[in-house]
Amino acid sequence: HSERVAHLSSQLALAVGYTPEEAERVDIAGLVHDVGKIGVPEAVLCKNGRLTDEEFAEIRRHPQVGYDILRGIPLLQDVLPGVLHHHERWDGRGYPSNASGDSIPQIARIICLADTFDAMSSNRSYRAAMPREKVFEELRKCAGTQFDPDLVGPFLALDFGAFDDMISQAASQRAA
Repeated sequence: HSERVAHLSSQLALAVGYTPEEAERVDIAGLVHDVGKIGVPEAVLCKNGRLTDEEFAEIRRHPQVGYDILRGIPLLQDVLPGVLHHHERWDGRGYPSNASGDSIPQIARIICLADTFDAMSSNRSYRAAMPREKVFEELRKCAGTQFDPDLVGPFLALDFGAFDDMISQAASQRAA
């Protein structure tokens, strides 16, 4: 999951004008964005059914836990906003801080879009992957509420060939 999020995040960063060096930092943020899930019990992460309020509260802590794990590493200071804020929403209804709009660091807005796309496009323990066009439709629908409306168009214009290859490779490894 994190490798796919990293790939899509760096591609989107390039598409919206980041330099290759800046996009590489976005890639690193994508790789480590969910490191805080190490503090979430596996039973919660792999649960097939609906999460209880208490379980969802545990999930909601992972951005802060990830930030706390990584903040002491000098070489990762510039990626910390992506880790901490990747579940914020454009409309301010996300977590951990209910930030909204441009107050959400752009690196986090990029990762949020890539993370959500991957979640919808991948098979999960609790549901099958959604068809690509349905995922695109959902992203368009959520532009301006969940997602930065200025990022959705460039994201949908990305080449998803490498992403699709990564999904196929992951499926082959699970089958082996």
